[in-house]
Amino acid sequence: MISPIRALLPPLLLLAATLASAEAPSLDNHEFDPGNARDIMAMCAACHGEFGQGGGDGAYPRLAGLPAAYIVGQLEDFKSRERLNIPMLPFATKRELPAEDVLDIAIHLSRLELLTSMPDLPEDTDSYERLLVAGRVFNVPRIEGDHALGASILKRSCKKCHGKKGEGRARVPYLAGQRSAYVRKQIDDILKDDRKHPDVEKHFGAYGSEDWDALIAHLSTLDD
Repeated sequence: MISPIRALLPPLLLLAATLASAEAPSLDNHEFDPGNARDIMAMCAACHGEFGQGGGDGAYPRLAGLPAAYIVGQLEDFKSRERLNIPMLPFATKRELPAEDVLDIAIHLSRLELLTSMPDLPEDTDSYERLLVAGRVFNVPRIEGDHALGASILKRSCKKCHGKKGEGRARVPYLAGQRSAYVRKQIDDILKDDRKHPDVEKHFGAYGSEDWDALIAHLSTLDD
């Protein structure tokens, strides 16, 4: 005969799992802590820049303005090693980046805006203020190439997910405004199966190196 306590175990376990799931932080129920986000950003800034503008001539991507849901997904993939990224290994752990921290930094980064040119400032703006504004100016250097071909590739194979101007969507990163060298490396990694991407053959199989050069040249004009 099964004891009453043992008989209750499956329902109790189900209830516990349900409660844990309900209490798990998500972008929908998370109470954003801007102070914590700034502390985390201080760690990220060494590679990704104070304002999330990226660095290392494309070794480190621009993060400013990426969709929060996308950032959360990538950080969780780094933590699980589903996406292997050597520089992120010391940081993308449950201890260094618990769930609440992932949500805080994702929201913070998604709200960062970078100017694409230096705005007109009042004449009495002091040098320090100008320097702060200049730090938020980021524009992808224009690359010469077959822009018409690049535009056709974007329209044919990238627009559905990344937007007709490469602006990205809720869970999909932008391409326009991202560092060109970084975009090219991601394409190469996808082709080598070092980074996940849905329907690789469908979206990548028809193109060669010159096509990717054309796409990246075109993308370099879209954040002006």
